[in-house]
Amino acid sequence: MSISSDMISRYPFFADFNRDQISILANVAEGITKQTGEYIFHEGDDLDCFYIVIEGAVGVVYEAPQMEGDEQRKDVLFSAVGPGGTFAWSSLVPPHKATASTKALSPCWLVSFDRKKLIEIFEKDYEFGYLMLIKVAQISRDRLRDTRIESLVFSSK
Repeated sequence: MSISSDMISRYPFFADFNRDQISILANVAEGITKQTGEYIFHEGDDLDCFYIVIEGAVGVVYEAPQMEGDEQRKDVLFSAVGPGGTFAWSSLVPPHKATASTKALSPCWLVSFDRKKLIEIFEKDYEFGYLMLIKVAQISRDRLRDTRIESLVFSSK
């Protein structure tokens, strides 16, 4: 499914990118759908894409070890990513491995950005690559902050 520059430019993550950069992002983007409960990737997988949620919600989960006698794997929800949110930022950072698993919490429409194509572009346009990595660092910072707050709340109970 083709993705337009107008669609991408609506989301706050892309606010600092110029029109040419938005156009480049649209050219390496693809729309995909996932059904409730469907995994997008698992912790440790090689990541080929960076994602933004257009509709629905994606859970960032840790897969708890399966105990003897358990019929199903148990997922611990770490965070939920809704419309306009991004995930799989680690696809842009070597070694390009998933640091958690993700699965659809509801039917989802996602836009995936091809990592290899993005990196090729960033190697030619350092300013574009720098801006993207600043955005990725902000996501990482925010997730660490959220984890710290949740840990404090949990430990105070």
